Amino acid sequence: MTTESTTGLHPEPQGMDLAAKLNWLRAGVLGANDGIVSVAAVVVGVAGVTTNNGPILAAGMAALVGGAISMALGEYVSVSSQSDSQRHLIAKEREELKEQPDEEFEELVGLYRGKGLSEGLATKVAEELTAHDALRAHLDIELGIDPDEIVSPWHAAFASAISFLCGAVLPMLSILLFPEAIRVPLTFVVVLAALAVTGAIGAWIGGGSRSRASIRVVVGGAMALAATFALGSLLGTTGIA
Repeated sequence: MTTESTTGLHPEPQGMDLAAKLNWLRAGVLGANDGIVSVAAVVVGVAGVTTNNGPILAAGMAALVGGAISMALGEYVSVSSQSDSQRHLIAKEREELKEQPDEEFEELVGLYRGKGLSEGLATKVAEELTAHDALRAHLDIELGIDPDEIVSPWHAAFASAISFLCGAVLPMLSILLFPEAIRVPLTFVVVLAALAVTGAIGAWIGGGSRSRASIRVVVGGAMALAATFALGSLLGTTGIA
């Protein structure tokens, strides 16, 4: 292997960047899916109690805003923990390189030998990468961390909230814009079609079966809608609500 090809180890981080972007896209699809199901279940449930747009709109808006905030908060807490952990590992690795550089170099050589390189080539690769950026070299092969790619909890929270809102708008518009006599069945159709699409997209991103994924989310969404509408209708006919 030549020097040029050893320094060409960076296609691996590029692959990791692609995987990270696909994970973000998949999270966005799942957030939209949550928005569709959550808000659709609420508005369909209320539509089972009353045909007045006022209560349906109020309940739908409450579910939309509350769900978006909840999604954003959950994502912020989760990603904050992840980024804090990454920063801790980076600081720890930086300190180890400062206090025991020889031991860390030997560790780097050992890791490349574990990848299948010969002793001489592993040493050469470790020397060149250490001379270029020792911290980055160790973070890459030991921990799979790129110090320039630390996730932002604020970005994650914003993206999660936006994806939820995008999904939630669909059932809101459906239940409010369709004629009263047919709005519930048409909302069912629109929501289940949207879930089939998000399920297929999520499966495509993850490399799974699109048909199976679509069926899973459609069946789950149909059960949620049927249950909430039945409950709303029951409460409405009994006079409880």
